[in-house]
Amino acid sequence: MVVTIKDVAKKANVAPSTVSRVIADSSRISEKTKKRVRKIMDELGYHPNMNARSLANQTTQAIGLVMPSSAGKAFQNPFFPEVIRGISSFSHIKSYSLYMSTGETEQEIYEGVVKMVQGRRVDGIVLLYSRIDDPVIQYLIEQQFPFVLIGKPHQSTGEVTYIDNDNYLAGRELTEYFISLGHKRLAFIGGSPDLMVTKERLAGFKEALKLADLPMSDDYIVYMEFLREGGERAVEQLLSLEQPPSAIIVTDDLMALGVLSTLTEKGYAVPDRISVASFNNVIFSEISCPPLTSVDVRIFQLGYEAAKSLVEKIESPELPPKSILVPYKIVKRQSCKEYLEG
Repeated sequence: MVVTIKDVAKKANVAPSTVSRVIADSSRISEKTKKRVRKIMDELGYHPNMNARSLANQTTQAIGLVMPSSAGKAFQNPFFPEVIRGISSFSHIKSYSLYMSTGETEQEIYEGVVKMVQGRRVDGIVLLYSRIDDPVIQYLIEQQFPFVLIGKPHQSTGEVTYIDNDNYLAGRELTEYFISLGHKRLAFIGGSPDLMVTKERLAGFKEALKLADLPMSDDYIVYMEFLREGGERAVEQLLSLEQPPSAIIVTDDLMALGVLSTLTEKGYAVPDRISVASFNNVIFSEISCPPLTSVDVRIFQLGYEAAKSLVEKIESPELPPKSILVPYKIVKRQSCKEYLEG
């Protein structure tokens, strides 16, 4: 037997409209009544028809997730499952489902977003990356469609709600840590140069070198994809230099795994000959060989705060844009050591 709103209303001795308002978590209904009605819904095994609700409210109860590249590539990197876990955790509390959009090219990603917006498939969007001059952000601003960015916007900072770490400061601090260990030849392996996360961490790296009065060579800055193979190719390039670096900062743990395995293969002991540090502090940074010094950016919290901010925007469109900085910390492990000349 299918339990209806009327059955719940009858047993709770309230009007069916009151039950509807309890389902919608309306502020017009007291907490006491909400508790009582929800208890009866549980007892009768009543589950609200989300499709019917969506039609009535002109909402979808869905959040769109936009990945930076194809799902196949993105999901190789533990950052994305973990950030989605954070988004999912808050969405679940508010009964929002997740709708994912990916594309092989920037054009495909853009078209996927247009379909989500025009087709009203979602109530709002979380962008899981931040890119320089991204047409997706411009489009969402023009459409006045609710969205939140994980990362720092390149422009329109005052118009965009975003969740980020202070990547500039984190890049600077990690570089200063290497400098304090006596390293003078420092290399930087970044993701794509048009990603804001690469830009910000590199700016911090350069500033630390400048403050320490250390030379900075473009040969020591390499850009690759956020994949293990990217790290492998980048470190091969650095090792081919006349004077390889004594320390390498990698902007992503998955790339750093490729760096570690290639260094071992080529006979460069870590950290005895070359020290390595990275970002994200995903699970395998603890179990890599050697365990990797990594900046914990609290990936889960980035996702959770993004979903929370988006739902706030969906439910209260008049709220002004805001930025949330999630704290980070450097987790020091065995992949770095003091550098002694000679």
